Amino acid sequence: MEYAHVILPLAVPHTLTYSIPEHLSDKVLSGMRVFVELGRKRYKAVVQSVSERAPAGFEIKPLLGVVDEEPMINSAQLMLWKWMANYYMCTIGEVMTAALPNGLRNEYKPRLETFVRLHPTIDTEEKLQEALQRLTRAKKQEALLIDILDIITVASAENHSWLTMEIPKRLLNHHSPAAFGACADKQIIELIRQEVSRLNPSVFTYKQMPSLSLVQKKARYALKEEFKRRNVVLLHGVTASGKTEIYIHLIAEQLRRDRQVLYLVPEIALTTQLIDRLEQIFGNNVAVYHSRYSDEERVEIYNNLRMPGAPSIIVGARSALFLPFRKLGLIIVDEEHDAGYKQSSPAPRYNARDAAIVLAAHLSIKVLLGTATPAIETYYNVQAGKYGIVQLEQRYYDVKLPRIEVLDTIRLRKKKQMHGLFSQPLITAIGEALAKEEQVILFQNRRGFSPFVQCAVCGYIPQCRQCSVSLTYHKHSNLLMCHYCGHTEPLTGVCPSCSSANVQTKGFGTEKIEEEIQLHFPAARLARLDLDTTRTKNSYKRILSDFEAGKKDILIGTQMVTKGLDFSKVNLVGILNADNLLNFPDFRSHERSFQLLTQVSGRAGRKSGEGLVMIQTAQPGNPVIQSVCGYDYPSFFEQQLIERKEFAFPPYARLIAVYFKHSNAGLLKQAVDVFKTEAGPVLCERLFGPFVPAVYRVQSKYITAFWVRTNRHDNLPDVKTFLLDAFVRLRARPGWSGLDIVADVDPQ
Repeated sequence: MEYAHVILPLAVPHTLTYSIPEHLSDKVLSGMRVFVELGRKRYKAVVQSVSERAPAGFEIKPLLGVVDEEPMINSAQLMLWKWMANYYMCTIGEVMTAALPNGLRNEYKPRLETFVRLHPTIDTEEKLQEALQRLTRAKKQEALLIDILDIITVASAENHSWLTMEIPKRLLNHHSPAAFGACADKQIIELIRQEVSRLNPSVFTYKQMPSLSLVQKKARYALKEEFKRRNVVLLHGVTASGKTEIYIHLIAEQLRRDRQVLYLVPEIALTTQLIDRLEQIFGNNVAVYHSRYSDEERVEIYNNLRMPGAPSIIVGARSALFLPFRKLGLIIVDEEHDAGYKQSSPAPRYNARDAAIVLAAHLSIKVLLGTATPAIETYYNVQAGKYGIVQLEQRYYDVKLPRIEVLDTIRLRKKKQMHGLFSQPLITAIGEALAKEEQVILFQNRRGFSPFVQCAVCGYIPQCRQCSVSLTYHKHSNLLMCHYCGHTEPLTGVCPSCSSANVQTKGFGTEKIEEEIQLHFPAARLARLDLDTTRTKNSYKRILSDFEAGKKDILIGTQMVTKGLDFSKVNLVGILNADNLLNFPDFRSHERSFQLLTQVSGRAGRKSGEGLVMIQTAQPGNPVIQSVCGYDYPSFFEQQLIERKEFAFPPYARLIAVYFKHSNAGLLKQAVDVFKTEAGPVLCERLFGPFVPAVYRVQSKYITAFWVRTNRHDNLPDVKTFLLDAFVRLRARPGWSGLDIVADVDPQ
């Protein structure tokens, strides 16, 4: 008897074992999907392994059937799933849920479309003329047939046979259903339903490879040499230094070897320009994969990649790491520093950059990390000799880096040179840019109109009913919104505490910037790029395409505008408030501030001339801002290392954040006290806490946190095993089943 050890899409702590019926004994293989029953429910599970060994003391149920004729998940994928579950302290079932599109875990419905073609009996020109004659008295039917023939005439010029040509019915939907029915009844046309792709096929338009400057050629050669010594290499290039052109040449090299390339980007906003660029060169050899696609589209891409002749270039956000690559040769992690590579919720809470390095090591292939602002941990690994490095210290064809001006908002306000949100120097610079028909980017890392509203009489601030945060005001919809749980309520303008009508907005977000800049420049055409304007699949592309085509003059956005965008007419970037980045209470806040300010500055002056960046801040002497102004990453890195070492933060230690959550604050405190009592003597100086986070209640659950900090010599698996066992014991206590415990390894 053989047994299948299967993974279910559930948070169960291990695989489950099922017997393989004799009639399926030669059909069940590792990586295949099978039907199993658990309790009264039926699931699609994935076979992790097959053996002749059954666990003792359990009743073994048989498999119900097989889903696939061949494995759907390959051995490298299963390795990655297992590693993620172990490293990120979750179950392999949770990894499976993240890795497979929902359509592969449940029943997948193909997309069907109706097509129109001439009836098979109309197989000559003469019979076609006869059909037209039969319809001379039925004008609507005649019009339908003439439209069909018009489409056939155009298509037949491209060597399509008019006799068998099938036309999507949607192209003819201006005709009535009755006309279609009558023509079908008269055996003039046929209506057929068939499966179609949900993807928009790109057109192969092979374009010449981009030329490399002498500096880029040297960098490309240096990368080849570094890859002989290291499996992971950092391409550290200033903004607009031409890293993408180098990527393209490396991709072409892999294609000549008949290998695939995974090109990871941290956020979908980056892919709009990038995909257009890659498709112009590589055409249909490019596939795109990200969470903005529908589940059906993702299933189609997943299945396509398993087939011979699959696209060789896969561009995607972090979830693309889970795809079934057949012959992967290189992984590129662009903007490797970006926090978008880290999944915060739900499990697995993984970092795609780090997981990509693990996958590449398993496959014995190389990883290229690219950025202008490396993560502290990445640069530390370079300094330690673990990663290689290649530097690009000047912009493409020696275009100058933008000049950065720091505008002291406190001093300017005293001199009455602050007009609302904008300083006079910034207003003047925007006016000059628009007069020269140039474009402007304005950056503020807060969406909405106002972070909160407050009664001027009693000081009341509306709070979310489920979360410990103030509600953000969105003027466009006149709603107060919680950015944690999504709760909304209308702004009435009357204080619910004292009934005063003097309710004022405080602070500002992108929506308020949009309103105020329009007052200063009424003729300017504005676009806003934030979470509120990009909720649909194609909204990113529409906004960025309009700006790139010159249909908009000023682009206002959150950190979405900092990420790898390339606009030739942008020579001015305005940063409205650097202080809300610098003052965030987190040990990574200075690192994130340096990265964001440097990246958004890099959008200016990318093609010609010297761009200008204007930073409004009340802290002009802040060391982070001074490092940004001098484009001085090395000194910034050294200062960060001093601070990180002093307080034992990464890269000198590893962190595991542990969050306890429950709707009952008293029960939560009991659980926290028990955990500290049990874990304290074992973890000793590794355990820090408990502490209450700034946002201590989300979706009606109170939160208390611990940090588990280990040095690089500690046995991390042992620490994780102890923690997981402790979590199981706590949840098993009577009345504590609703206790939610979340472990976040390497938190961002």
